[in-house]
Amino acid sequence: MPSQIDVAVLGLGGIGSGAAYWLAKRGARVAAFERFEFGHARGESHDHSRIIRLSYVTPAYVRLAREAYAAWESVERDAGVQLVFKVGGLDVGPRGGAIPLDGYARAMDEAGVPYQRLDARAIRARWPAFTIGDDAEGLFQADGGIVAAERATAAHQRAAMQFGATLRENAPVTGIDVSDGRIEIEAGGERYVARKLVVAAGPWSNPVLAHFGAKLPLEVTKEQAMYFRARDLDAFAFGKFPVWIWMDDPSFYGFPVFGEDGAVKVTQDAGGKAVDPDTRGFEEDPAITQRVTAFLRAVLPGALGPLHRVKTCLYTLTPDRDFVIDTLPGFPNVAVAVGAGHAFKFASAIGRILADLALDGGTASGIADFAADRSILTMEAPPKTYMV
Repeated sequence: MPSQIDVAVLGLGGIGSGAAYWLAKRGARVAAFERFEFGHARGESHDHSRIIRLSYVTPAYVRLAREAYAAWESVERDAGVQLVFKVGGLDVGPRGGAIPLDGYARAMDEAGVPYQRLDARAIRARWPAFTIGDDAEGLFQADGGIVAAERATAAHQRAAMQFGATLRENAPVTGIDVSDGRIEIEAGGERYVARKLVVAAGPWSNPVLAHFGAKLPLEVTKEQAMYFRARDLDAFAFGKFPVWIWMDDPSFYGFPVFGEDGAVKVTQDAGGKAVDPDTRGFEEDPAITQRVTAFLRAVLPGALGPLHRVKTCLYTLTPDRDFVIDTLPGFPNVAVAVGAGHAFKFASAIGRILADLALDGGTASGIADFAADRSILTMEAPPKTYMV
């Protein structure tokens, strides 16, 4: 006899774990399924750190980022652990670069977010590790910082179970049947009947959506995080150096020392090659390493010490690099989220929105820009724009 539940959640990475937490916190009977073991390194949500920031290019993202900070505060209270560390965030790049800073400034102005505009001289004076030329400029936002990624996912899962959710690892979905307004799921050798379904399957989203005759134009890429034993480690000390993003093409980003003692995390955004998530390798990509090394040599030479560690992960990219947060067209009892390779900072807020969609049929959060049937997602061969 199948177990009767209110909501099933498929995928227990950052977003799915967030959904399980918010659903259970609201009193729903929840069962959530992860195809691999909890905390695995095959997807998108592992490693020590992700950037969190209010600096975004559209007001919709800035508003959602504010909701993200509030959502993480709820998880911190319920799980009893600090997850967000505000160290300040710097967007920096050449004037006239591929990612103009003016759009970020306008979006923060519209949302009433305080920030500072800094010229190259001010940046060099404040953080001497940057060897930028006078053609560079930056935006500094004091609330920028770090979400402790693996710790945050584990906190979501722990709090979800405390609120009564059933979480199952090593439980791949082997069948989904939709009939009479209910969803029957077979996962990990057991059957469940749910009124609602949340799909947060990351790189495995389309195989799940195929059960509903749906497909999104997603590209999965293999990315890598790199930890360097900085030559000038003190310059990158936690609490002294900000999180930062180089706003140009290619785009790079990095952190102060956090998670790996004596090492600084730096990498390229969306620099990897397309892969199959089931067969991809975990080896270092020398092309990414070469690009990151050349960038550090020019812009942050004090960080360019011996390579300490390389970790790989996946991005699940939409063609416009915007999220999908919506109910599935034609299936109002199925909510879906795709993070487009930059969602971890929003994972708890997106989880809360998915809980709203599942339990209420709608949400007060502004998600119109993230519709599953927006025009670019219905094109046969949509143009790809991966700069954020």
